[in-house]
Parts: sequence; structure tokens; C-alpha cells
Amino acid sequence: MREDGKAAVVDPGDAAPVIAHLAREGLELTAILNTHHHGDHVGGNRALLARWPVPVFGPSRETIPGVTRTLAEGDTFTLPGIGLSLSVLDVPGHTAGHIACVGRVADGPIVFCGDTLFTGGCGRLFEGTPAQMVDSLFKLAALPVETRIFCGHEYTVANLRFALEVEPANVPLQQRRAREQAKRDRGEPTVPSTIRDEQATNPFLRIDEPSVRAAAERHAGRKLTDRVAVFAEVRAWKNAF
Repeated sequence: MREDGKAAVVDPGDAAPVIAHLAREGLELTAILNTHHHGDHVGGNRALLARWPVPVFGPSRETIPGVTRTLAEGDTFTLPGIGLSLSVLDVPGHTAGHIACVGRVADGPIVFCGDTLFTGGCGRLFEGTPAQMVDSLFKLAALPVETRIFCGHEYTVANLRFALEVEPANVPLQQRRAREQAKRDRGEPTVPSTIRDEQATNPFLRIDEPSVRAAAERHAGRKLTDRVAVFAEVRAWKNAF
């Protein structure tokens, strides 16, 4: 994120590419935002802070190097230097204290969701429960459909490959897989996507759909009683995929 020679960084797992980008673009770092405590999201904090002693925003229920402002659901804050105002959602599941931050830029709403919601997938459950992750995912799914999703990793093509195992007859999913693969073939990123795209193609946001429930039950070899059970089966399926 940048504005008039200033920039903020979200989840810098490695300082080196951030430093190189700032130098190349002639930008000054003014803030760091962390969504959760995993090293691939906070590993660059200390080296960046050694060069730029900037504010660090992070979740209140996790320990992260250099955090100066802790955040929880209902909080709002503004990233200094670039003037972007964000509101906080608690989205536990991947980690116990994971947060997402929602804002609006000139061309529409955005969300920084770390490793909770991925393009075409969701994060593994390292510290939370399936019920927590379902609540977190559907909290994000309730955002306006045009909201652009900035997640923590470029996993889209692999995620959509799995999604087609769950819903092979989903035509929007087939089309999206081809579209995203073409982007990667050109060396382009697939992030961001939108809530609209995820609702149509992401199996973890489609656990209430009869096709996803039926696929999960076939994989489990038994009836699944509710959406949490469907989610847990699809997540376990993906873990082994």
C-alpha cells in the first residue's frame, strides 16, 4: 500500500524483498500490519524496524515482535503516512488470535485476511477448531461481494485444483481455474480475488451447497450432520490432497 512516497507493508515474512521494493520505488515505510504470529508473516519485522522505527499493528491475542498497537474486533485505526482507515475482525481458526482488516480505497472495499481465507481455499487449522474457522470464514463471506481479498499466499491454482475434486461440474470453477492458470503462465499474480468469486468457487465457502455436502459425505463414507462437520471433512480431505 502506498501514497505520495509513503508505504505500509502487510505481513512481511522476509524483510529483503520489502527493502528492495521500497528502494526501487523510492518509498518510505510508515507502518507494518500483521494479521497473525506465524514466522512467514512476521519474520521481517525486526529488520524493517531496524531501518524504519515505524508503528506495528497486530492482533491483541498473539505475541508478535515490535507490535506497538494491539487490535481486536471492533477496533478501527488508520495506517500512518498513507491515511488508510481499517476496521478489525477477529477470525480465529488458523491461529487463535488471527485478525482481518477491512477498509476502502478509491476503487472499492478491500480486506487483508492473512491465512484465514485464501483465494480458492482457506488456511489449515493449527490452533483453532472447525467451528471457529467456519464462523471466521462466513464473517468474511458476509462482506460486500465486490470486496477484494488480499490473502497471505499465492496458492490459487493448487487450491482450485482441489476445488475441482470437490465440485467437478461447477462451471464457474472450471472457468476460473483456466483463467487463473493463464495468469500464472504469464507470470502474473492471481491475488486479489473477490468475495463474489470465492462464493462461486471456493469449497470452504460453499459447505452449505448440496454438491459440496454430497462430495464431503462420499469422501467421509457417512452422513454429515451440519456445516461444521462438512467443513471439517473438506478440510481434512484438502490436508491429504
